[in-house]
Amino acid sequence: MKNVKPGDRVAIEPGVPCRHCNYCRSGSYNLCPDTVFAATPPHNGTLSKYYKTAADYCYPLPDHLSLEDGALCEPVAVAVQILKVGDVRPGHVVVVFGCGPIGLLVQQTAKAYAASRVIGIDISQKRLDMASKVLKCADGVFLPPSPATNEPDAQAEWCASIAEDIKQKFSLGEGPDVVIDASGAATSIQIGVNLCKKGGRYVQAGMGKENITFPITTVCIRDLTIRGSIRYTSGVYPMAVELVASGKVTPSKLITHRYKFEEAETAFEVVKKGGEDVLKVLIAGVE
Repeated sequence: MKNVKPGDRVAIEPGVPCRHCNYCRSGSYNLCPDTVFAATPPHNGTLSKYYKTAADYCYPLPDHLSLEDGALCEPVAVAVQILKVGDVRPGHVVVVFGCGPIGLLVQQTAKAYAASRVIGIDISQKRLDMASKVLKCADGVFLPPSPATNEPDAQAEWCASIAEDIKQKFSLGEGPDVVIDASGAATSIQIGVNLCKKGGRYVQAGMGKENITFPITTVCIRDLTIRGSIRYTSGVYPMAVELVASGKVTPSKLITHRYKFEEAETAFEVVKKGGEDVLKVLIAGVE
């Protein structure tokens, strides 16, 4: 143990892979089949006074960061991984579906990466306001209307028309460079694929229904790159800590609820119930 010493305050990466398989050796340890990931059965979570993990998956926090900041490095790392998968670069136009915690952090991180424009899309005006007015990570926001029908063909046409509306409203030309779905909603996915420009990249980060209607012909004729994103890969967690330390990404602004350790059950019930007023819920450590 050389990177940390007793008494250090650290951000803990919650998954430790085997380090030996081909996925681990290539840096894609998020795909390691033998990862021990906290709170993923059969492995226990971190709701305990002490938690034992590998030292090299602990990242020392700068003195000016709080333990809350350290805890929130995890969702920031998820956002960093999503942008890594999307190959987001300076000057890119990025559209993000979903303004929940991950969607908002993706937008903040995209701005930190010098994206020229970031557009946030959600069905909640309050969350859109969070993106554009509170965090100021979205250069523009869009509140889509409700679909007029659930009939597959008619809904597909509606999604395509909404994609055109978004292009027109934000003067996106043929479309953005990168589209990221952090919602998992079937209609968001269809709109997002139709929105993406030729040769663009589409990243699926949100999880919804297992199977949906997907515009595969559009993917083919536009030569789109479609990627999924899960957890984090080599170098992502240190980058997340750096972004938070620099103040370029401020996950603490997403905290809407705080609970004592003894109130953990209540905290989980609040998350389960959800709602547009619930973003990040924090449970304090044992005192």
